[in-house]
Amino acid sequence: MNDLFLSHKTIRKYNEQKIDKITLDKILNAGIRASTTGNMQVYSIIVSTEKDIKQSLWECHFKQNMVLQAPVILTFCADFNRFNKWCDYRKANPGYDNFLSFYTASIDALLVAQNVALAAENEELGICYLGTTTYNANKIIEILKLPKYVVPVTTLVVGYPDENPSLTDRLPLSGVVHYEQYHDYSEKLINEIYSEKESLSQTKDLIAQNQTENLAQIFTQKRYTKKDNVLFSKAFLKVIEEQGFMNNAL
Repeated sequence: MNDLFLSHKTIRKYNEQKIDKITLDKILNAGIRASTTGNMQVYSIIVSTEKDIKQSLWECHFKQNMVLQAPVILTFCADFNRFNKWCDYRKANPGYDNFLSFYTASIDALLVAQNVALAAENEELGICYLGTTTYNANKIIEILKLPKYVVPVTTLVVGYPDENPSLTDRLPLSGVVHYEQYHDYSEKLINEIYSEKESLSQTKDLIAQNQTENLAQIFTQKRYTKKDNVLFSKAFLKVIEEQGFMNNAL
């Protein structure tokens, strides 16, 4: 099983082979066995296979072609709608219209998503996470007809790979693991942690293509700029509020 974890690859090209219902149900069942806060299961998974829906989602996900290529798109949502209704129908007054509840439900949804991802890879399927889910959450809510107290938090593209990319580099354990307490990073340690990543030929090619001095500048100036971060943060906070999770915010 450890080999499965260590061989994870992000797949961005898919062939036309469909995923049969038995296989799809198998990976979804693996998903719902994930850990969940208080066994409340405050999440939902939207399975999209129809061409028109996928076309609309493709627009939301910055027109990444894998959304159209892959046979299944899974949108994982923080969902207190179902739990709130259950409480109401049982004469139990729900108090989940706040940010903590949204955060709790988001954790649940992400845990399920990772279980699904691993189960899919175990079936020789490929997956790709779409961070664009939160960027255009308001549009996804409209397309998928998500009611109040439901917010999309991540998406998985799932299908049979039409590529076999190499493994993506990762920071060493020493860069991300802290024992007993958090130990802050000196400049010397930062240099050590990032030295391998910065010395890769792919990194040097990226720097040349983006015309920057280093890899860090690609992230801050090209990929994830402060301007975009602020813009999408405001948009997502508005979505969270509109979906009912900020009623008791300070």
